[in-house]
This record gives sequence, structure tokens and C-alpha cells, in this order.
Amino acid sequence: MNIGFGFIGVAACLGLAALGSALGAGTAGMAAIGAWKKCFVQNKPAPFILVAFAGAPLTQTIYGFILMGILQTSGGLGEWGKLGVGVFAGLAMGASALFQGKCAAYGADALGETGQGFGNYILVVGLIETVALFAMVFFMGVANA
Repeated sequence: MNIGFGFIGVAACLGLAALGSALGAGTAGMAAIGAWKKCFVQNKPAPFILVAFAGAPLTQTIYGFILMGILQTSGGLGEWGKLGVGVFAGLAMGASALFQGKCAAYGADALGETGQGFGNYILVVGLIETVALFAMVFFMGVANA
């Protein structure tokens, strides 16, 4: 089996997206735990919906996996093309997950403190998700060209 630069791109696509997911989910998860603690200290109900914030950045790993599969079977890009697509798509999806987690952390903190605004907070988190979806779909078009 010939393993070249293209294989690095295939691996980077999933690896960088998953790295961003881990960092984003970790950030949002820490904020959710902190918000729950504040609720417990104040004898307020701790909203379980904060789990939605903590888990939001995980989908970028799925997008990286989907694109990785397409890159593995793409013959038209060549080794350097696969490397470029894999690295830049992985970076875009990973950055989306990281900043989604940061915004989710603020949303978890605000919802835990006020009990209000979930729709507004999750909307912002969803907008950041769109960046990863666009990156996946547009790079899929490049890989299939």
C-alpha cells in the first residue's frame, strides 16, 4: 500500500475536526457544570438542557468523518490535492467546533443564571455549526470535481 501525502490529508480531515470538537465540547461542558453548580448553590432547578450546549460541537467530528471517506475514494485530486483539502477542511471544521463550544459556554452560563433565552443562545450556536456544514459540502464538491 502506497501511503503518501494524500493519506496525511485524509487523516488530517478527521483529526483536526475531532480536535476542534474535543476542545469545543470540553469548553462548553465546563461551563455547563459551572452553571449547574450555581443553580445548586442557589437552590434553583438545574436545567438539563445545558447538555445541548455541551454536545453541540461534537457534530463536526461526524462531518470530518464523512469528508474523510470521500477523500479516501477521490481519485481526481492527486496526493497534494488530498493533502490540501484534508488540512484546510479539517481546520475549518475544527475552528467551527472550537468557537461553537465557546459560544455554547456563554449560552450555558447565561441560561443557568437567568433561566431564559435558550432559543437565542442555541441559534447562535447553530449559526456557527453552519460554517462546518458549508466547509464539508464545499470541499466535497472540490473532492468530486
